[in-house]
Formats: sequence, structure tokens, C-alpha cells
Amino acid sequence: MKKFDLHERLIDFAVEIINITDNLKATKAGNHLSGQIVRSGTSPSLNYSEAQSAESRNDFIHKMSVVLKELRETHSCLKIIHRANLYLKNEQDLIVTVNENDELISIFVKSIETSRNKNK
Repeated sequence: MKKFDLHERLIDFAVEIINITDNLKATKAGNHLSGQIVRSGTSPSLNYSEAQSAESRNDFIHKMSVVLKELRETHSCLKIIHRANLYLKNEQDLIVTVNENDELISIFVKSIETSRNKNK
């Protein structure tokens, strides 16, 4: 059985975001959202790495909150891409990525909540 590794999951998510950006319509909106989502969708794995080296619990909570913020921004971008029909490939691939994004958001909401409760 493979051990659950959140960092690897975030890296896989970033790769999926990159794949999505490579398959967006080459329109003004597609190009704009491509740049936006590649930044917000790859950022969580990088910020999670920083959180693992946090200098205090408050620093950890702050860095994890940045991860959550970027995941939420990515979620909005994915919904816009979906509703505007900007994705050129199988729509199901996009839906799978949206679902993974939802799960990651839930994980980070809970993690931040747990860390804040330990801080009290």
C-alpha cells in the first residue's frame, strides 16, 4: 500500500494544472486564464514545502493559509474555464481536476483548523 504523501499529491495537482493550461483555447480569455491558473495551481506545492520548514506554529498556519488561498483561486479559475468552454480536451479530465482541488481545499481547511486549535 502506498503511503499518503500530501506533497506528492500537490505536485501531481500542479502537473495536472500545467496539462490543462496546455489545452486551453488560444483566445484572449484562454491565454489570460492560462497564465493565472498556472501561477495559482502550481503555487500550493511550493508553499507547502515552505510550510514544512516553518519557524513557529503561527508561521506554519500562515504558510498553510497561503496554500489554501491559492487552491481557492485555482478552483475559481477551473470553474470559469469549465463554464466558458475554454478547455479543448475531454471535459471529464477537467472535472477530475476540479474534484481533486475540492479535496485538497478540504484537507487544508481541516489542517489549518487543527493547527489553530492546538495554538489555543
